[in-house]
Amino acid sequence: MRLFAAVLPPDEVRGELGSVIDGLRALPGADGMRWTQPPGWHFTLAFYGEVADDLLPGLTARLERTAQRTEPFPLALRGGGQFGRGTALWTGAEGDLATLRLLAERARAAARKAGVPMEEHRRYTAHLTVARSRETRHVKAYVDALADFTGRSWTVEELALVRSSLPVSGVPGEQPRYEAVGRWVLGGAG
Repeated sequence: MRLFAAVLPPDEVRGELGSVIDGLRALPGADGMRWTQPPGWHFTLAFYGEVADDLLPGLTARLERTAQRTEPFPLALRGGGQFGRGTALWTGAEGDLATLRLLAERARAAARKAGVPMEEHRRYTAHLTVARSRETRHVKAYVDALADFTGRSWTVEELALVRSSLPVSGVPGEQPRYEAVGRWVLGGAG
C-alpha cells in the first residue's frame, strides 16, 4: 500500500484556497499545468512509499503515539512558491511551523522504528501542492498571485495516514486518489 503521513486542512480552508486557485487557473498558460483538486489537498509530513502489510500494524501504533505526544497547534495557508523550476506550484503555511516540523520528524521516526525503509532525509518544507507540470514552466505570475494570500487559521487536531492510489487509466489530467486509512487526535484528547 502506497502511504504517507499528512495534515489535512478542513473543508472551509480548502474552499477558501479553491477560490484563489480558480483565479490562477484563469491566467495565461494555466491550461498547461495539472491542477490538483481540493479533496486531495494536504501537507505531506512523511512519504513512506509502498509499505508491506506486515509493517502496517507497527507503523499505525507508532503514529498513534506520535499524535498523542504532539499538542494541537495553529496553522494557516500562506503565500506560494515553486519547486523544480516550475514543475510544482505550492502554497505554504504560517502559524506554529515549529510544531508542524516536529510532527513531520516524529512521523518519519515512527516509520523508521516500524521498519519502513525511508529515503534520504531532507529538511521539511511546509507546502501544499496546487499544480504540477512534467516540464519546466515559468510560474512567476502564479507565485506572485499567491504572494499576498493568507488563509484563515485553524487548529490542527489530528494526524492522518493516507493511502495514495496513482492513476492507471491513462486519461490525461486524471488525479491520484487519496484515502485516509488512519486518523489520530493530537494530544491524546478525544
